[in-house]
Amino acid sequence: FCRVDPYGFERPDDFDYASYEAFFSRYLVVLTRRAIKWSKLLKGNNSIQKSLKVKRYIRKGIPNEHRALIWMIVSGAQANMEENPGYYHRLLEGEKNDKLVEAIKTDMNRTFPDNVKFRKTADPCLQHTLYNVLVAYGHHNKAVGYCQGMNFIAGYLILITKNEEESFWLLDALIGRILPDYYSPAMLGLKTDQEVLGELVKMKVPAVADLMERHGVMWTLVVSRWFICLFIDILPVETVLRIWDCLFYEGSKIIFRVALTLIKQHQAFILEATNFPDICDKFKQITKGTFVTECHSFMQKIFTDPGSLSMATINKLRETCREKVLSQG
Repeated sequence: FCRVDPYGFERPDDFDYASYEAFFSRYLVVLTRRAIKWSKLLKGNNSIQKSLKVKRYIRKGIPNEHRALIWMIVSGAQANMEENPGYYHRLLEGEKNDKLVEAIKTDMNRTFPDNVKFRKTADPCLQHTLYNVLVAYGHHNKAVGYCQGMNFIAGYLILITKNEEESFWLLDALIGRILPDYYSPAMLGLKTDQEVLGELVKMKVPAVADLMERHGVMWTLVVSRWFICLFIDILPVETVLRIWDCLFYEGSKIIFRVALTLIKQHQAFILEATNFPDICDKFKQITKGTFVTECHSFMQKIFTDPGSLSMATINKLRETCREKVLSQG
């Protein structure tokens, strides 16, 4: 058995190789079929237009060999990069903010200690690339600077694009446009979206919302890492990448779809909890096991299980929840 997965992550000691093998042999058939379809869609040229067909294709998963390209195009990162030639390198050559640089350096060894490509001994060592991307971004977006969690996101982008500059522009697409205000010092967008999830759970899985309320468990305790790390280290790598495929195309509502699906699917299990620590533990449990490993069926579920979820609904909830968060200030 391979102790290290294709992305460089070491598998934990209790990794269930047998059920993973069973899943992957089935998934390989899907991947092969999708790869052929994507090759036809792209026809050797590196451009696509947004369309219902492309959206459908993306929901069914982007083959790894096309992933960086498609993310770049549909997120707007490609256009931004082409409009700003040399900008990334100028950021790296410019004056540096010492405090920012220190904060980033501190987090280098804490980023994916279980990934062989991020080890100091690796050749090439991706820590150097990661450091560059984060330093450049902190100087590009001074309102955000650097905040914990960004290192994991940038790290994943580097693993997929294998390209420093593309990772920078994708990070910019996520933080600057796709995720509303998650990483600014006040994290207003993040706090708001956790409240929004609470409201959506009230609407769609009321029994779980009641349980949380009865035991005084705040949503931020159980889901903040889902939002901050976009499910990195929470769900299996393949599943996270499939979620990101949709996130780059359809925006932040995908995060709510994933969260609602996890909660709805495990409603009975969560409702067995009888106290505060028990609830927190149940939320850790629901992100493990075959349901989340089987990324293909999981992704089908996120578009059916939560029912309709329009951006209009989310934006309305965001307005009221933002007021609430600000008033608690």
